[in-house]
Amino acid sequence: GKENVDSRHNRGRGGETTRFHTVSVAQPVRFSRKCPTGWHHYEGTASCYRVYLNGENYWDAVQTCQRVNGSLATFTADQELRFILAQEWDLEEKAFVRKDQRRFWVGYQYVITNRNHSLEGHWEVAYKGSSEVFLPPDPIFGTAMSENENVLCAQLQCFHFPTLRHHGLHSWYAENCYEKSSFLCKRSQTCVDIKDNIVDEGYYFTPKGNDPCLSCTCHNGEPEMCVAALCERPQGCQQYRKDPKECCKFTCLDP
Repeated sequence: GKENVDSRHNRGRGGETTRFHTVSVAQPVRFSRKCPTGWHHYEGTASCYRVYLNGENYWDAVQTCQRVNGSLATFTADQELRFILAQEWDLEEKAFVRKDQRRFWVGYQYVITNRNHSLEGHWEVAYKGSSEVFLPPDPIFGTAMSENENVLCAQLQCFHFPTLRHHGLHSWYAENCYEKSSFLCKRSQTCVDIKDNIVDEGYYFTPKGNDPCLSCTCHNGEPEMCVAALCERPQGCQQYRKDPKECCKFTCLDP
């Protein structure tokens, strides 16, 4: 509540004065994070995405994504792909990345069924049982192909220039799975506390936001059943500053 209470007077029946006290009510809390630091959140799929710059082959990239409770990214619809293409991934220069375009592993594989005059085959989602329905169009074939390979791995090419990026310009490559490349991981949105720690399902935590005295339960990556604590102002201190990450902790600014 406010320290300064606004008192208003109103003349009631019988000439009695009715006093109303206006007090502040709890405001809706806006939670600023549903993904760990470095991940991009997309509301449409309740998912988080991150590009890893360390060049790894496809199989190593799969394991890296699994270690962060995710997988190589696959897409459910064009809207999700457009979200990915529009992001600023902050990709720095690497030996395997051209300045004007970016390519990274994603969670599809191209199965070759015919090697006659041209390579024929089809895309598959790399992980059986996945619910994703979006499959890429015909690919551009990489230059490092082996005659013995019957499975190639998917690389999504994005462009660095904003005009090309925001128009959704991109390409799909079917590349030798042992080539090294950046890669895109995808994981479910999660609860992230005020100190950027990931919170497990069902646990209490203080969400990222502007209220360090809030305690919520993590449910499906969302803070629910939140309870707020109220703090008294520090005694014997005229000027003070609240700690943005600790409940009821103050710094006295008096001389």
